[in-house]
Amino acid sequence: MAKPATRKTSAPSAPKKKPQASSVASHPPYFQMITEAILALQERNGSSPQAIAKYLEEKHRAALPLNFRKLLSRQLKNLARKGKLVRVKHSFKLSPYEKQVAKKAENVANPVSVPAKRKTAVAAKPAKKTAAGKKVKLAAPVKHKQPKSIKSPAAKRGRKTSASA
Repeated sequence: MAKPATRKTSAPSAPKKKPQASSVASHPPYFQMITEAILALQERNGSSPQAIAKYLEEKHRAALPLNFRKLLSRQLKNLARKGKLVRVKHSFKLSPYEKQVAKKAENVANPVSVPAKRKTAVAAKPAKKTAAGKKVKLAAPVKHKQPKSIKSPAAKRGRKTSASA
């Protein structure tokens, strides 16, 4: 017996799921928070992980996950292995390079007022008026030419002796 031809129908497919947006942390990166904590604590021999965790908890309480202490310890170990932090006994300090970078970033964030550059001598002095009321221009300062290179007599003598040999 021949089977009747059946038409395959595709079952209605499930609605396509939208890709979930990756959860972005509402706190700064751990390295930035650790750097901030170490600089704020200003301990001579480095800051302990407990002190860093306490500082982070006070500063970023709402944004940190519940397991942030475990994440912090992992980050401290990784950053020490990469050379961004230096481990001193059971404490962590910033490496000398990272310390310079942090200071530069701090200086950029808090610029100190720099006095304005002085104007050039010619532009700063206006033209003088003579008794007759005519304006007289001031002469521009004379620039002396410097020789292209200054050679010592000893160097000349050295060349002559090596050429004759």
